[in-house]
Amino acid sequence: MPDVMTLMELGGPLAAIGGAAYARKAHPTAYWSTVGLPLSVVRLLASYVSTMDACGLTVEPSRLRALAVRATTRREVRPVPPRRGIPRPTSTGLRVRIRLAPGQEPADVAASSERLRDAWGVHAVHVVSLKPGVVELRLVGFDVLRKVKMPRQARSELLAVPVALREDATAFVRDYRTAPHQLVLGATLSGKSMFLRNLLTGLAAQPVALVGIDCKRGVELSPFAPRLSALATEPDEAAKLLPVLVREMEDRYDLIKARQGIAPNTPDEEITSDVWGLPEGERPHPIVVFVDEVAELFLVATRKDEERRDEMVTQLIRLAQLGRAAGIYLEICGQRFGAELGKGATMLRAQLTGRVCHRVNDEASAKMALGDIAPEAVGVASTIPAEMPGLAVAGDSSGGWIRVRTPYLSLADAAATCRETAELVPDVPALERAASRAPARPRPRNART
Repeated sequence: MPDVMTLMELGGPLAAIGGAAYARKAHPTAYWSTVGLPLSVVRLLASYVSTMDACGLTVEPSRLRALAVRATTRREVRPVPPRRGIPRPTSTGLRVRIRLAPGQEPADVAASSERLRDAWGVHAVHVVSLKPGVVELRLVGFDVLRKVKMPRQARSELLAVPVALREDATAFVRDYRTAPHQLVLGATLSGKSMFLRNLLTGLAAQPVALVGIDCKRGVELSPFAPRLSALATEPDEAAKLLPVLVREMEDRYDLIKARQGIAPNTPDEEITSDVWGLPEGERPHPIVVFVDEVAELFLVATRKDEERRDEMVTQLIRLAQLGRAAGIYLEICGQRFGAELGKGATMLRAQLTGRVCHRVNDEASAKMALGDIAPEAVGVASTIPAEMPGLAVAGDSSGGWIRVRTPYLSLADAAATCRETAELVPDVPALERAASRAPARPRPRNART
């Protein structure tokens, strides 16, 4: 009987432990809010001073403070940690602001992020510089990239679309005003197409002209044709569409010159303003050009194809160099992108400010995307597991990088969004004249005639 009573007494705690373990794996948000958050707050408050000291983030106190301590307590004067603000809980972690001591910099705190993570029992600690002398510690309680759930406060603005979730639980926003052109790399089934769907459907509800170049017979972009202002599904069609975009860019430069009194013979490269300086009534609609599998534009079989390739690459480079001021932006996608594609590839890549690298088949591909802007991110991109499609490393020319993951969006839902927003296709006469129809759906082989 005593043994039975003992088992019954232990049953409650064991069930609670088992339930907590299940909730931690199956429902990490609920577990964090009920169990993880209180424990982490207690650890942070109780061990803040000792943890900062162990990480080498304490400094000697000022002379005035040292004298005051000796006069009032007569105890040993110890180094002091950075001043800490009140921890602010979130649905995925904690945020704490700290004021750095004189002589410290954000990199000092970032170098100790792994130690802080272990000391406070959280999944990760990210350090963000808010202003000189103040940084924010973003503590993430669990792996938010395992099951992506976009933040509720993530909202789209003109040419700024929250397209993925960052590993610090904030939204990764694709902002064309900040990074006009971007390169997106990824092997087959890496999630590159999912990234493209989320981005395209986010822009579909905005007054933005969308142009597609998909030389894989349009299999990726044809479902979005109702919302596209123009679509090229073969290299020959792309060779006709790109000159139209270049002429549209030149016309917009002429508009800027006329409005701002710039001499007509001024080279486009010397114009420092852009279409955003024009009155709203005269401002042309922005244009975002999606190029899926850019390698298809570089491949050649005959000398005639080589001449066409060189012409298309030159036009893409011109759009990348001068398109931003004219409100024309590029989103270049592919499995590989480097010098081996041919003449002009490296020059084009150098103009692409944003970089997103999904899982790739070799380290050389990761170096193509990130090696020239963030060499330390190459190893991270090379180890993305195949069972986590949509996971990628995002960086830009500033050298910063972070892991992101795109939420799942089915092709049917994305296509439905484009059909529903088809009436929002802006009026761009040049693109209307160049628009090509989406390829007709082929009849099944067993269909009756």
